[in-house]
Amino acid sequence: MPELPEVETVRRGLATLIVGKKVVHESHDWPKSFPNTKADVEQFLIGANITAINRRAKVLLIELSSGYTLVTHLKMTGQIVFRGDAVFGAGHPNDSLIGELPDKSTRVTIDFSDGSHLYFNDQRKFGWMKLYPTLEVPEIDFMKRVGPEPLEDDFTAKDFSVRFTRRKNTSIKAALLDQTVVAGVGNIYADESLWGAQIDPRRKVGDVSGSEFERLYEELRYVMNLAIEKGGSTDKNYVDAEGKRGSYMDFARVFRREKQLCPRCGAIITKIKHAGRGTHVCENCQT
Repeated sequence: MPELPEVETVRRGLATLIVGKKVVHESHDWPKSFPNTKADVEQFLIGANITAINRRAKVLLIELSSGYTLVTHLKMTGQIVFRGDAVFGAGHPNDSLIGELPDKSTRVTIDFSDGSHLYFNDQRKFGWMKLYPTLEVPEIDFMKRVGPEPLEDDFTAKDFSVRFTRRKNTSIKAALLDQTVVAGVGNIYADESLWGAQIDPRRKVGDVSGSEFERLYEELRYVMNLAIEKGGSTDKNYVDAEGKRGSYMDFARVFRREKQLCPRCGAIITKIKHAGRGTHVCENCQT
């Protein structure tokens, strides 16, 4: 599943590509991918202009001039890809991982008045795009439960550690993956930040010291910001808004590095199963 850096990369791409465009048509082939009534689509989507692209945790918010927002969750295999002659000429970038669109994984197509298109691809069909009144988006159950954004300027190391106080008997990795604790952290950046902070992912939250939480806070922000800079981590299905791969995996220190040497201590990195996920750890220097 795309994590915060991947969704943020898509958000930034869409903000440069589709803001200001007018929606003239929508089509979909899977009702659960686009669970909206025909009346709502005609009244609030068709004829509306894209006014902003925002993000909350791993959710994209495509805001419309009609006062509605197209709330979009990519889930496991979702992709949002823009195609238009203004950007690509007659074809598409040579380094795009996506071929001609629509294809057999395209669930939703949104057409703009200038002849460009936005495609929502989703092989597993778990993702969705749903219209909500913009004023009601903060009241969606998920939005009310999700934790704070870890990259916000006003989110401090102290704020970070306080979020874990009710998870003392939970492992630190499981707590990091809990979206009600901190928003947007998934398997890749949990492993990467725990390695950077030299914390074993299996340790109980209550055993993590204040100085270790400060290191974890700094490492989490470092790896997420680096991932955004590198366009995210292309792992299986993820691509950015132009269908291009992200390059963060070229810079990963531990994730998908099992049986390789730890870049810090030279021990062999291992892969274990923890918190329901494949977990990469150096059992020598993560303690």
